[in-house]
Amino acid sequence: MSEVPHAPQTRASTAEEDAVYRKVGRRLLPFLLLCYTFAYLDRVNIGFAKLHMQDDIGLTEAAFGLGAGLFFLAYAFLEIPSNLLMEKIGAKKTITRIMVLWGLASAAMAFVQNEAMFYVLRVLLGVFEAGFAPGIILYLTYWYSARRMAAAMGIYMLAGPVGSILGSGASALIISGFDGLGGLAGWQWMFLVEGLPCVVLGYLFWRSMADRPQDAHWLSAREKEVIGAAVARTRAQTTHSFAAVLKDAQIYVMSVAYFGMMCGIYAASFWLPTILQENGVEGTLNIGFLTAVPYVFAIVAMVWLGRSSDRFQDRKWHTVLPTVTAAVALLVSALTGQVFAVSFTAMIIAVAAVWGAYTVFWAVPAEHFGGTAAAGGIALINTVGILGGFVSPYLIGLVKEATGSTQAGLLVMVGLLAASTLALFFIRRPAAADVR
Repeated sequence: MSEVPHAPQTRASTAEEDAVYRKVGRRLLPFLLLCYTFAYLDRVNIGFAKLHMQDDIGLTEAAFGLGAGLFFLAYAFLEIPSNLLMEKIGAKKTITRIMVLWGLASAAMAFVQNEAMFYVLRVLLGVFEAGFAPGIILYLTYWYSARRMAAAMGIYMLAGPVGSILGSGASALIISGFDGLGGLAGWQWMFLVEGLPCVVLGYLFWRSMADRPQDAHWLSAREKEVIGAAVARTRAQTTHSFAAVLKDAQIYVMSVAYFGMMCGIYAASFWLPTILQENGVEGTLNIGFLTAVPYVFAIVAMVWLGRSSDRFQDRKWHTVLPTVTAAVALLVSALTGQVFAVSFTAMIIAVAAVWGAYTVFWAVPAEHFGGTAAAGGIALINTVGILGGFVSPYLIGLVKEATGSTQAGLLVMVGLLAASTLALFFIRRPAAADVR
């Protein structure tokens, strides 16, 4: 792989650097947002399919929770190898391979006929998609300095709530409108319509993206120098060896913090449709549109917190306070389940807050790690965190089957968010953080 260019002889002014990064943002972020939206859509649409496919193929609540979570176990197992490989062979080969294979596996979910097939395809989906999210985060570290990462992540990570909104509205419309067409159930059409576009996006990534800034034909030589200098200032203060990362206690503190956030996020993603149904909301379309509401507020929180974090160069309080807010709001939601207006409002606040914290959190590893350390460190954090995607749905599924309610499961998620908050207090910022 090419190395980051040396700093230019004449240091770029803030105005020049801002102009270059506006150009980079316009070129990269909308397309990466689109790709990650489909990735996230692929993760959460299973929550809507559950409302119909569960009876069609005879899944118990625990079996659904296990199948939903198996995706994350397979994903987590291969994340670090995928990111380390991407550092060697480049983003184009890695991301294209991931998107094409996961698109085909996602579409194949339309043909699940029993519990065993459900488990197998969920595992394959995790295997094929492994490395996508940490791969794109690593990719952004090639382009953005640490001081600009929170705002960039605030755009890229919008895929979560945008995917959830589309997963709510579009999935509900597809399930309702396509049911019976061509002899397929609505949930089968949902997997086909939402899975196959990923294959096309994988091809477009190959055709339109550059592995590194110095490979981008749409940047001038001077613009490449400006980006190289900005990234070099970050890398000068970071750990570069993956072996050193494994000895650094900070990586494990970050992982614990991220795990708790992910449990909160996926608790809402997988179970909000079911919670609404338990509260008397009827009809797939009504559930779909109500499920989308919290994510509209999440978009606002993510953009605002990302920009605010970069402006004040603060990561700690821009993650701690939203995580505390999410824990308190989720507690209120769980305890007021019989009062729909209060419970749903609290859920909106919880979802918006935890997504805001999640966005700013990913600016933290960029301040600590560079090179191979960034590839492995980001993947390691995401691997531990993504296990929340297994723990959260499976645990809530078991609790719901045992008690008939999701309330106790949500209370466990509150405890995990509290643990995340505690871990965030122990993350130390590098002494020479890039504030230029």
